[in-house]
Amino acid sequence: MNSLTDRATAARHRTPLNRSQIAGFWGAWAGWTLDGMDSFIYALVLTPALTELLPNSGYAATPANVGLAGSILFALFLVGWGLSFIWGPLADRFGRTKVLAGTIFTFAIFTGLSATAHNVWELGIYRFIAGVGIGGEWALAGTYVAEAWPEDRRKMGAGYLQTGYYAGFFLAAALNYTIGVHYGWRAMFLTGAVPVVCAILILLQVKEPEKWKKAEARTVHSKPLREILGPAYRRRTWVMCALLTIAIIGLWAGAVYEPSAVIQLATKAGMAKPEAIKMASIATGLLSIATIIGCLCLPPLAERIGRKKTLAVYFAGMAVSIVGAFGWAFYLPNGLAPFIAWLVVLGFFGGNFALFSLWLPEQFETRVRATAFAFCTSFGRFVGAGVNFLLGAAVLNMHTLGVPVAITAVAFVIGLFIIPFAPETRGDVLPQ
Repeated sequence: MNSLTDRATAARHRTPLNRSQIAGFWGAWAGWTLDGMDSFIYALVLTPALTELLPNSGYAATPANVGLAGSILFALFLVGWGLSFIWGPLADRFGRTKVLAGTIFTFAIFTGLSATAHNVWELGIYRFIAGVGIGGEWALAGTYVAEAWPEDRRKMGAGYLQTGYYAGFFLAAALNYTIGVHYGWRAMFLTGAVPVVCAILILLQVKEPEKWKKAEARTVHSKPLREILGPAYRRRTWVMCALLTIAIIGLWAGAVYEPSAVIQLATKAGMAKPEAIKMASIATGLLSIATIIGCLCLPPLAERIGRKKTLAVYFAGMAVSIVGAFGWAFYLPNGLAPFIAWLVVLGFFGGNFALFSLWLPEQFETRVRATAFAFCTSFGRFVGAGVNFLLGAAVLNMHTLGVPVAITAVAFVIGLFIIPFAPETRGDVLPQ
């Protein structure tokens, strides 16, 4: 009873946020939201974009070619994500807010340019460079919120921040339901240029976190990448790389192929193509809402049972829901409704990404924190690019997308055996 009273008292006396902390959070959240929107726009417009661009590039727009080209372009996008580790050392050296704004500029401008593509090669180049920008946004937004917010609020701040990415999924689905259906895929990519405004606001209104300023004042600049791979941090760096790799494989296996799966099931159920596309948007919206709820539920659970047990719960939920959706419901005679129901479950446990925004900053000191965050996320994206390419080849060769995607559940089972090697940081303050 006393513990409940103590928690209630603490909740009433949380450290208030100042104007810069509030503006910085909303800038980071908006950037992460528009980042998620940008990422998912590609999944939603994949088929119409490639159907138009493949003939211009000398290839027939057959379903097999669309699937293969889509996987190759997405792999290029993930490689761009992987190269985003360049932003981490820049942020540790020059500051969080300036470099965060730079990542947003990069992905916004090149997403907008994707609307001008005349062939698949141009689209691939634009998506690759946009990926470099998008990949850096999470690492820098997560680092900023962890350092700028007071200790008694930063853990929930991580959960709040992560909701932005899935709010972006929802926004992309809503735009596709309205703009995409009526104005086409080029208009969808143009909407991705909007975050430039967000980047300008971050540069003008948000101050650097005091933790970074203090660390910068006393730090003799070394090589942060070498330090996180050195004896002091090597184990936790590679464990986080492995766990983030698993999370990324699961997210993209489910999220990228979800619209295509829903369209196939809706068409099988007798819906016309426009109605099937709208159904895919509705399913994406439900997936996004469920993931936002999963993100918000995660920080209190991580405070109650610890970081490692929380991630184990979410990984187990991902494994079961991926198999339930793509391995079972996708093959039912009337599988549309069961598939969407499983997507909601998958979406909730997809909130596991919020744990990394909370947990990863707790494992590294300020002088190397952004580098560590960026390196771990980039490593996972490089591996994810390879897995996505193999997944596309499997879909092409097996002539089905359900089984190949369902097999990715094995990654989460492997993750359950890796989690014990990670440090438990529940109750620790953010290291300076």
